[in-house]
Amino acid sequence: MNQRVVVAGLRALLPTTVALFVVAIVAHAAQANRPPHLVAALLCGVYLLWILVEARITVRHPAQESAENNTLLPYALTRAGVGVSAALWPLRWDRLSVWMAVPIALFIGAVTLRLVAIRTLGRFYSHHVVRYSDHSIVTTGPYRLVRHPAYTGMLLANAGFVAFFVNPLSAVLLVALCAVVIWRIGVEERVLLDVPGYGTYSRGRARLLPGVW
Repeated sequence: MNQRVVVAGLRALLPTTVALFVVAIVAHAAQANRPPHLVAALLCGVYLLWILVEARITVRHPAQESAENNTLLPYALTRAGVGVSAALWPLRWDRLSVWMAVPIALFIGAVTLRLVAIRTLGRFYSHHVVRYSDHSIVTTGPYRLVRHPAYTGMLLANAGFVAFFVNPLSAVLLVALCAVVIWRIGVEERVLLDVPGYGTYSRGRARLLPGVW
């Protein structure tokens, strides 16, 4: 898939996703007299802020040609679908509950993990699969524990979001997102194995969750 086509697709998807989240926020805020909807509006607002924080990376055209683009649009579409389908579905909470804190804490903690992983990787981080000419292995921060902590954070954050707005469609799309991420990791690692030292680094660390995979 042509890289310019992929970037154009992402640039079209981004404002659509943002607009749908704004609709969800307004819909929940309109029922702010019911406390669960106020919490839902705030949570959707945090998700939207997360999208905007990553927006520059999402639409950025990498300085070097991507090694592979076929996974990027499916990844972006399923990721957007998970969030939008959860946020727009009728809310199941009819009153405030201490159990709300569990998915919210998972969401906030996992978004924090992802942003820390992105910052730690620095200029080597991209939503495209890119092999830089001076590529080096980063082993600090969360990369000491797992190979792909940004994906770990993203998946756990969406799991927390779906758990709060639980509905069948978002649950199915979350499973699809996990499948796409596994596909992307396979593609990325074929590229990363050409980076000196990655083979040794990968043998000592799980991909997403220590002791699991």
